[in-house]
Amino acid sequence: MSTLAERQDAFLASILDEGAPLPSGWGNSQAAGMAVYRGNYRGALMSALAETYERTALLLGPKEFAQGCINHAIAHPPSGWTIDEAGEGFDETCTKLFPDRLEVAELAWVEWSMLELATAPDVQPFKPQDFAAASAQFGDEDWGTLRLQFQPRARARLVNHDLETLWQTIGNGDAVSDTKLEAPATCLVSRDGERPTFTLLDADHADAFAAMQDGANYGDLIAVLLGQNDDPAPEDIQAAAMRAGAMLGAWLNEGLVTAINP
Repeated sequence: MSTLAERQDAFLASILDEGAPLPSGWGNSQAAGMAVYRGNYRGALMSALAETYERTALLLGPKEFAQGCINHAIAHPPSGWTIDEAGEGFDETCTKLFPDRLEVAELAWVEWSMLELATAPDVQPFKPQDFAAASAQFGDEDWGTLRLQFQPRARARLVNHDLETLWQTIGNGDAVSDTKLEAPATCLVSRDGERPTFTLLDADHADAFAAMQDGANYGDLIAVLLGQNDDPAPEDIQAAAMRAGAMLGAWLNEGLVTAINP
């Protein structure tokens, strides 16, 4: 006699993979019912993924998108209380299935990040003029220890394709051409008011934003920008400080900063 947990595991495995053995004691009638159940499950899952990844589905086409959905369902069955969570990690599935079309995975990452931002807590951006007023009396030590708070769930990663053009092209129903960038860029996903959006910035924003999002201070940011330079010249430090200032200005203009913690 199998335990209830073992029968549940066998039932789930059979839903996800039609090649898996049926639960112990099942016969032909239960097998036929499982086929119907499996079809309903896959249909519901594909509908949820198609709603979440609308542009990714259009970019891939029906056949390839269905292939991606089925592979994702088998490797990452939903574990949360809502089927919408089944979309988590779909960009990684696309990376494995379509290694020669990495724009697919990058676009999927953007769509999932924007979905998560849609339900993020509402915050007020710290406007550039507010930052200027708050930091007017800062000395070197104040700047060095400055930490920033960012929009909840804002994300950044390196990408190799012009996702802004790709997004607009698919949205307009136009034919997609080559969107490969000459050099990697940072894709930064955030909210403009209540609307999730994204923008492309220079590649060095990705590590810099991630560091400060994880609690690094402004002095740490300058160290990140200096890279592996253990003995930087004064002009190198000055250049990194100016670059950090330019990044801070860009983040303020994008509405990413919500508070400062000197």
